[in-house]
Amino acid sequence: MARHGKRYRSSRQLVDPGKWYTLEQGVDLLKQTSTAKFDETVDIAVRLGVNPKQADQMVRGAVSLPHSAGKSVRVLVFATGDAAREAQEAGAEFVGGDELIAKIADEGWTDFDKAIATRAMMAKVGRLGRVLGPRGLMPNPKDGTVCGPEEVARVVKEVMGGRVDFRVDKAGIIHAPIGKASMSPVQLRENVLAMVQTLVRLKPSTAKGAYVRTVAISSTMGPGIRLDPNEMTRLGTE
Repeated sequence: MARHGKRYRSSRQLVDPGKWYTLEQGVDLLKQTSTAKFDETVDIAVRLGVNPKQADQMVRGAVSLPHSAGKSVRVLVFATGDAAREAQEAGAEFVGGDELIAKIADEGWTDFDKAIATRAMMAKVGRLGRVLGPRGLMPNPKDGTVCGPEEVARVVKEVMGGRVDFRVDKAGIIHAPIGKASMSPVQLRENVLAMVQTLVRLKPSTAKGAYVRTVAISSTMGPGIRLDPNEMTRLGTE
């Protein structure tokens, strides 16, 4: 059985595991329990009232957080011509066509965090599915990482500036980073709201009953803090 350190146990005593906190209370408490010597990542876990086994209830997408997730992102773009030039100017770390595809296919190279592709490149990029797919790196039109050449610069900037991709897991839970512990309470609250509002907009029409079942936030080394799902549902629709 895993044993937690003194710092975690001390933080855990501040959190009532049986209580649902308001968003304001939860974020304030998270700030108190984020006591590590490094800038901890803040994560959110939202359990949705969906059945991921049903194709029409698979919730996935992306959200552009108003205050970023606080993480640098190494972006690769499959593009040629003007689109490649614009991707480089927008800040993409790796840009190319056949040479990058060959490097990934032949060497298994995946030293990047996010891949974007123009639609014209997808016929070639598609053969990389066995390498990129299991790592969550395959460009996908559903999360906006497959786009037209005129959209490449915008997508690169969004991904580097705070865009977070998410996908419901087998248990019906969305896990995603939504900031850093060093952010102000206002910034963290606005990031949480952006995530929840996006999830509410993506509610499948076939989902029955309560949609937002549970919401919890936590820092890397801190305990989970449960937020009131009724409040989050209300805020998500505003």
